[in-house]
Amino acid sequence: MLKVGYIGLGLMGKSIARNILKAGFPVVVHNRSRAAVDELVGEGASAANSPGEVAAQVDVVFTNLPDTPDVEKVVLGENGILAGAHDGLIYIDNSTIKPAAARRIAEKLSEKKVFALDAPVSGGDIGAKNGTLTIMVGGEASALDKVMPVLLAMGKTITHVGDSGAGQVAKAANQIMVAAQMVAMGELLVFSKKAGVDPQKVVEAIKAGAAQCWTLDVKPPRLFAGNREPGFKAHMQLKDLKIILDTSQEYDIPISGTVENTKLFQQMIDSGMGELDNSAVVGVIEAKAGIKIV
Repeated sequence: MLKVGYIGLGLMGKSIARNILKAGFPVVVHNRSRAAVDELVGEGASAANSPGEVAAQVDVVFTNLPDTPDVEKVVLGENGILAGAHDGLIYIDNSTIKPAAARRIAEKLSEKKVFALDAPVSGGDIGAKNGTLTIMVGGEASALDKVMPVLLAMGKTITHVGDSGAGQVAKAANQIMVAAQMVAMGELLVFSKKAGVDPQKVVEAIKAGAAQCWTLDVKPPRLFAGNREPGFKAHMQLKDLKIILDTSQEYDIPISGTVENTKLFQQMIDSGMGELDNSAVVGVIEAKAGIKIV
């Protein structure tokens, strides 16, 4: 059985590592703060003091980190994964980072005969807890085949998109749609309320028709209950949108809708709402309209 390392035990990473552990894989964990490590050690995981120490002990090592510089530091920096690399090690990144960075990291690791898979995930904290994430993968198909049993402990839809970086391109595309849905949902809720109609009834009326989507199925009940806690934090949504803007400039891709949605999420963060759920972008629209949905 593959021995697995997991680095980055945040909102989603801890749940993912727990599901891998529950599936019977030996798991070695590392995190900047110790509480999550101690929690998983109490459930049967082992702890390591550095990313390099994790990599040296395992067959497969994951990262799940906030942004591109964090991944580059943990993989390529002092006492990083590269320092503990060994022939045949498979590195899998569940973070959402720039596609170009994923390709650079894969090239560096290949020099040490390490396979790299960029495998960002979608499904939020609920998907991470339930092991139902959608996983989009870039990199060598042979490496993916070897780690598929581990990925199946994390998610139900695992798609090999293409070569290194392809998984990150797919995640960026995913985040274009997610941001658009969050903004559209916020607009339709405020639109309904200000036009004098109960937004809860509107959602009930439209969510089984052409407007049906995961966002309308999952988010409105939380918002109507006054719950705007993450979920998926708004400042991370903005980070992903900035990755999309950078990549669109690199390839000269027109994304005018995403540019406008990015402005709304930037206003959200500037208003001090960055730690809230990405669906709480409705708050920006509420402020512009001068009305609350509940």
